[in-house]
Amino acid sequence: MSRVLVVGAGVGGLAAALRLRALGHEVTVLEQSAEIGGKLGVLELDGFRFDTGPSLLTLPHVLEETFAAAGSSVHDVLELRRLPVAARYRFPDGTELDMPGELADIPAALDAALGPGRGAQWSALLGRAERIWEITRGPFLESPMGLRTMIGGIATPDQVRTVAPWQTLRGLGRRYLDDPRLRFLLDRYATYTGSDPRRAPAALASVPWSEQAFGSWYVGGGLGRIATALRDRLVELGGVLETEAEVTELVTDPSGRVTGAVLADGTSRAADLVVANADAGQVYGKLVHTRQARRARARLRRATPSLSGFALLLALDDPPPLPHHCVLFAEDYDDEFDSVFGKNGPLRPVRSPTVYISAPDDPEIVPGPGTGAWFVLVNAPRHAPEHDMDWDTPGLADRYADRILGLMAERGVDVRGRIRHRAIIHPAELERRTATPGGCIYGSSSNGPRAAFLRPANTAPVPGLYLVGGSAHPGGGLPLVLLSAQIVAGSVGPARPGGSG
Repeated sequence: MSRVLVVGAGVGGLAAALRLRALGHEVTVLEQSAEIGGKLGVLELDGFRFDTGPSLLTLPHVLEETFAAAGSSVHDVLELRRLPVAARYRFPDGTELDMPGELADIPAALDAALGPGRGAQWSALLGRAERIWEITRGPFLESPMGLRTMIGGIATPDQVRTVAPWQTLRGLGRRYLDDPRLRFLLDRYATYTGSDPRRAPAALASVPWSEQAFGSWYVGGGLGRIATALRDRLVELGGVLETEAEVTELVTDPSGRVTGAVLADGTSRAADLVVANADAGQVYGKLVHTRQARRARARLRRATPSLSGFALLLALDDPPPLPHHCVLFAEDYDDEFDSVFGKNGPLRPVRSPTVYISAPDDPEIVPGPGTGAWFVLVNAPRHAPEHDMDWDTPGLADRYADRILGLMAERGVDVRGRIRHRAIIHPAELERRTATPGGCIYGSSSNGPRAAFLRPANTAPVPGLYLVGGSAHPGGGLPLVLLSAQIVAGSVGPARPGGSG
């Protein structure tokens, strides 16, 4: 039985720990915070409970497979609810669209809300996106990252034409969609990887197809319960979790192989393998001090950091009725991406951002009837004081929060007179909460055709070290993070009796 240390109790770390424990390894998870979940955080405020990370679960079968690998059923511990309305979209011209939660119902809904023919256009795009999904799912999302694997996955000329690695998501949209509102819908999916649709690859069209084909889901009591369920199953199987156990260094032997970790309190833990569920830049920049780590860090610097987020947690009295997820589009989406990535000027808060509202109808997360726990998010530039984008500037966060509430009111959702409590999580706070440089939610973005090859692989160049989570392959978001855990466990393999794994 090999000894495995998992650094970080985010979803990726917990899922990897659970899979490895089920494979027979001795597993200890070390979490720097008093709480688990990482970016899938939970904040409780006067009887209101907020998810501070993802607001929807997509590709639920990946979560089901995670628990099945550990000999249990996710449905025994979590209530998964498929949403009848995936999201309500409000466009700059005032048009509203309630996107159905069932794929078959979407064309008619688009025709009714946006005009005849829009459903056919979107369906044609999704047909292409489905083919992209089938080609890329195995080699890009479910396998260890490698040039041979990726090229082998799109080996024929027809597959290359379908994936179109030279084309951007925005460019693909222009081929299929002539309604600017449909293009807004497609552009939005670039933000699922913290990216700019003008630079992100056309392959990201597989994201809306998979979301609409497999549905948008909510977890009763909040998505934070996913982390709790993973932890509980890990402990049931004999895994160990230590909170308030900050790892300050990964120890290596003279050959450069990782052999354990040093904690902030001066104690150490020996290991045969280490799985780091931490930002890859932090791992290679601060935790490991070898030549291979320095090279990996230099490679990572060539990638564009992902966007960050500015969140409002609103405890409301008598909230207006909304579907679970609402998107209030801005007038100028390009200005939004220019601002968060520092194009045509410095990094800057978006003047008029698209506003995302999560308004779960769930009595388990509120203190009583007639109340609501809303999570409001806008895309934001990362915290970068060295580039004059300092989210800790006194008064900046409060002024920006007021600005967002005003924009919501202008777009038909005015809750300013209903707020009992308001909390803010801005990029600098996100950086502190999750040890993520700049508060970059997804680590690096998918901007540019080489972005996938710059994202760190799950098997690190440092022997004995593996990476899991949103900053590593295959990327950020709950399903991809869970897939990264699957890839790590598959790369490590079952423990060998009497061996070192």
